[in-house]
Formats: sequence, structure tokens, C-alpha cells
Amino acid sequence: MRIYGLTGGTGSGKSEAARRFSERGFPVIDADARAHALLEPRGSAFEAVRNAFGNAILTEGRINRAKLGARVFADRDARARLNAIVHPMLTRVIEHQCTEWAAEGHKAVIIDAALLAESSQRESWLDGLILVVCPAALRLERLVDHRGLTVDEARRRIAAQTQPERKTPLADWVIQNDGSLDELRAQVDKVADAIQADAANDDS
Repeated sequence: MRIYGLTGGTGSGKSEAARRFSERGFPVIDADARAHALLEPRGSAFEAVRNAFGNAILTEGRINRAKLGARVFADRDARARLNAIVHPMLTRVIEHQCTEWAAEGHKAVIIDAALLAESSQRESWLDGLILVVCPAALRLERLVDHRGLTVDEARRRIAAQTQPERKTPLADWVIQNDGSLDELRAQVDKVADAIQADAANDDS
């Protein structure tokens, strides 16, 4: 089974691209959703994150992601501390899910994760990397209009991630998302066709 990473900065349209891959029949792991589940009161990361950041990040006994986000996106050390807790757990969750899908006979899966190739180095376990890019001004507009962030909050989130131009050389496919939704879907379809062709060659 081949594993393809789908990445892009916050507000780039990566999630919309993931939705299209799912519509095309690919199993998709939403790494953000899996990470959020780890932060739930019964999640594997809950106690460690609470111990690291204190009860100030809690609301009614649950981790308030807005409070946690405000903390880690404003402080590189805090962000590194959170990643050190969550990422190893998230990797195990992803590995387990991929093992299950391989056993079910799937030929290719998509890992939807913003933090792929963050250190200017591609993960060795990826068979391909898909990068969604979008002008910074448009990303900022989407974060403010659609997610309710302030301009300063949105800028901090964008600045906290590796800039797209550093990931571009690592990508097998670059999807430029500065047009319509139909244009984005058409680009995803071309990548999906290529992945399906590779999977067919594996069977031949």
C-alpha cells in the first residue's frame, strides 16, 4: 500500500483538497482531527498536556483548544513542548490506521497533515507528497472570515508554520489554490488519477 502526504499551510485549502480525495474513493486520515481526539479527557495526550500547560487551558474540565492555540502559536518553546507530547502518539494512531487499511486491501491512502515536511525534510515513509499553496493574503482573509480569528492571531498561525516555498522542492505535486473550488477540484483530480495509475502499475 502506498502512503501519500497532503500538506499545506493553515488557510490554504488543504482540507477542501482532502475532501475531494475522499470523494474520489481514497481513505483519508485527518491528522488534525486525530490529534484533537488525543486531547479529549479520555484521550491519550490529555493528562500530559494538562500537566505541561496547567489548568489555565481547561474549560469545564476539557482542554480549550482556543486557549491552547493562543499559547502555543505565540511561543515557539510551548509549541515544541506540545508537539513533543502529541506527535509520537499521533504517529502511532496513523500507523495503526494504515495497517488496518492495508489489511483491507486498499492500494493508496492520503495523510492530511499540516505539519508534514516541516523541517525542510520529507518523511521517509511517504511514497509521495502533495502540497496545497495559496497566497498569504488570501490565507489571512480565510482565517479571519471563516475561522473567526483576529488578524494578529491569523498572522501568528501562518508565521508558526514552515513557509510553502521551503516545502515546494520536496513535493511531487503542487496544487495552486487561488481560484475557484472547481479549479481546486480539477487539480486534485489530476493528482488522484496519477496515484490511481501508480497503484494499477503495482498490480501489473
